[in-house]
Amino acid sequence: MSFPFSGEELTGRPRGASQLTLKPTTEIFIFLTFSYCIRVDAQFPNFYFHSFAMIRCCLLLLVLVALNARAQSPFQAQVLDEKVQIGYGLAIGDVDGDKKPDILMADKKQFVWYRNGDWKRFILVENLTTSDNVCIAARDIDGDGKVEIAVGAQWNPGETSDTTKSGSVHYLVRPGDPTTPWLPVELHHEPTIHRMRWIQTGPKQYQLIVLPLHGRGNKDGAGRGVRVFAYERPKDVRQPWKLNLVDSSMHLTHNMELVQEGNRERLYIGGKEGVKIFDFNGKQWTQANPGAYIKDASFGEVRVGKKGGQQLLAGIQPMHGTMLAVYDASLKRQVIAEGFGQGHALAISTLTDKSTMQIVAGWREPDADGKVGIKLFVPAKSYSDWTTYWIDENGMACEDLQVADLNGDGKNDIVAAGRATHNLKIYWNK
Repeated sequence: MSFPFSGEELTGRPRGASQLTLKPTTEIFIFLTFSYCIRVDAQFPNFYFHSFAMIRCCLLLLVLVALNARAQSPFQAQVLDEKVQIGYGLAIGDVDGDKKPDILMADKKQFVWYRNGDWKRFILVENLTTSDNVCIAARDIDGDGKVEIAVGAQWNPGETSDTTKSGSVHYLVRPGDPTTPWLPVELHHEPTIHRMRWIQTGPKQYQLIVLPLHGRGNKDGAGRGVRVFAYERPKDVRQPWKLNLVDSSMHLTHNMELVQEGNRERLYIGGKEGVKIFDFNGKQWTQANPGAYIKDASFGEVRVGKKGGQQLLAGIQPMHGTMLAVYDASLKRQVIAEGFGQGHALAISTLTDKSTMQIVAGWREPDADGKVGIKLFVPAKSYSDWTTYWIDENGMACEDLQVADLNGDGKNDIVAAGRATHNLKIYWNK
């Protein structure tokens, strides 16, 4: 038995799905409810009794369908780790060369990876610096089918001048057995290193973008601009890496996004000034647009999606903010959610509907209802109206999340790490 369904704010299938298939137990309850109504109608043919009975039947049916919708979420959570200390940053990539994407995480004092399949946890390196770890970048940049890994640590955002007390960048040298500890090679760093990504700068060419949060000597997000560097890996990784300055004009640069453009990627940086875009022309990094690409609001998280000739930019505003805003190709802004408690994780992908781009957002502090979690935002075809669904309601104080097809079924799954909830979960897209 199946019934059409178009409700909002449920964990079930998004509005626009053709059917909601009910569980056998729910079908039995519906059958009994209808039987009850028929009995009441036969015993009390009076119009008022009949109307009252039918109203009760309708209310019961609505409750049953709503409860069933929550039970039939298209995402099924699997807890991989319940002892995460912070879970600052996540990455996805094939660590062991078995052609399956693994999960990598920057935790408080350890950088770790989880092997796809049995999801066993292995330590890459630990106790790298006196302060916390903060970020990790993983990507196959040499075409051997296995990721290269760089990490950032010594997280001390209050110290913006002394590089011995704030910031670190290390490249991890792969051992013969990737389940054993990796060898860290120390590289140049600025204070307050916060995020890093491997970016494609040309055919088979990659650089490591390293993004500090503050400029040197900054106080309260003011002062000298953040120096964003791109690192070129030499053949001998123990030799000095060439540094290319990307930009030094922004402040509170909390995150970045990479957008494919032919055989290279563009770099979007979100911060206090808004969003700026940068390209590598083969010799140096240049800003792709005069002034800021978006300058009407500051950004904490920024993600870009493209599909069917349309482009969307999503951002959590401001840094550690409460709002989720989207911008279309004309940069028209639309706020689609408010009230996050420190929004700190964001993704754009096709998850439940292949014809549109959906947004996943997570926050790490309780919102006005006292809840942490992750929500999915599904647009209408025009991207003018959005419907909201819970992915995890109060079970994930989300520090970071990633979207990837982890089991090769053609559906993107969600991976999230929780700070206050101390957990790592996969949300399988069923």
